[in-house]
Amino acid sequence: MLTIKFIDENKDYVIQRLAVKRFNAKEIIDVILGLDKQRRQIQNQNDNIQATLNAIAKEVGVLYKTGKVKEAEEAKVKTAQLKEESKQLVIDLEETELNLKNKLVQVPNVPHITVPDGKSAEDNVIVRSGGALPNLTSDAVPHWDLAKKYDIIDFELGNKLTGAGFPVYKGKGSKLQRALINFFLDEGEKAGYKEYMPPLMVNEESGYGTGQLPDKEDQMYHATLDNLYLIPTAEVPLTNIWRDAIVNSSEFPIKATAYTPCFRREAGSYGKDVRGLNRLHQFDKVEIVQIQHPSKSYETLEEMVNHVEGLVKKLELPYRIVRLCGGDMSFTSALTYDFEVYAAAQQRWLEVSSVSNFESFQANRLKLRYKDDGDKRTNLAHTLNGSALALPRIVAALLENNQTTNGINIPEVLIPYTKFNVID
Repeated sequence: MLTIKFIDENKDYVIQRLAVKRFNAKEIIDVILGLDKQRRQIQNQNDNIQATLNAIAKEVGVLYKTGKVKEAEEAKVKTAQLKEESKQLVIDLEETELNLKNKLVQVPNVPHITVPDGKSAEDNVIVRSGGALPNLTSDAVPHWDLAKKYDIIDFELGNKLTGAGFPVYKGKGSKLQRALINFFLDEGEKAGYKEYMPPLMVNEESGYGTGQLPDKEDQMYHATLDNLYLIPTAEVPLTNIWRDAIVNSSEFPIKATAYTPCFRREAGSYGKDVRGLNRLHQFDKVEIVQIQHPSKSYETLEEMVNHVEGLVKKLELPYRIVRLCGGDMSFTSALTYDFEVYAAAQQRWLEVSSVSNFESFQANRLKLRYKDDGDKRTNLAHTLNGSALALPRIVAALLENNQTTNGINIPEVLIPYTKFNVID
């Protein structure tokens, strides 16, 4: 959530940059600034009344002591009137603040100055790429056929047990999943990330803190009786660890990682592009999160991008890194890099990670602040997160790219984890 101060001091810039996200901000920004002015006026009125009440309270005592009972009683009547006015002002203030908050949460994060203009994924900018595209034989098949051939992923059984988008991993398919998870976590630990094992359900406050709520309820699984939400990503519980926290700047960077299943309804997702592992309702992912000083957050973003790039390199997957254009960015992000790997049998690029800097947008919602040694003032921290990595499409690309007539080869870096070098 943007701060009122930032909006007020940078009104034209906010409107201009949000247009890059295809968000027309002029009307709502005017409403927000109007509500803030109204809020301050009401607060000032009430402050003046409280000051008057304090003065009258002192005056009444003096009047009684000097025998001026009539004047004292008149002052008490005035006090009662002012208290009623104050009660109404408090009600007006609460209503105005609620209206202001409801408007503020509708405004997306301002995209960084380097975010390119564009409407959709077609306008994203390729930053760099690596790895060689595999040359498959003419009889190569996509991963859903390989999964059935080698009995490692059962989509029909998942459909029977739960529904479409909930596959069952079997045998070496299960071991490959576990191997990737452990590999990603170990690499995160080497990079200085502290591992957590958070809950898979969160409350409304956590969903609000990272920007999933309000307005994105239709993409989340909701346990209505207890009003809890299945997490769409470990970003939500991990980042909320520091909700309502004030950290010392000497603690930066704060680095956290976690493996969790992730749950997304993916409403409206149909067709051939979501076949097999390409889009699931439940999937496994290792997440990395950093809390950082504002002056170093973009340096940290590059560090996180390099970390993810190192993972796909070690998996020997052809990849490309793209900077998202404004029209393809999330509501909360200031700058996002997507990683895509090439799935050779499908002959298409699959997104496997997003690495984003949210600047102070989430921190403002979380009330996550920092202070320097010896300084009583607090400031909003910056939050960043990235997938390191999401498993389904990584598995899809690994299966398709490494298929041979004798089975599916396992990348060398995973063999110590899988304890086998081929799926046959």
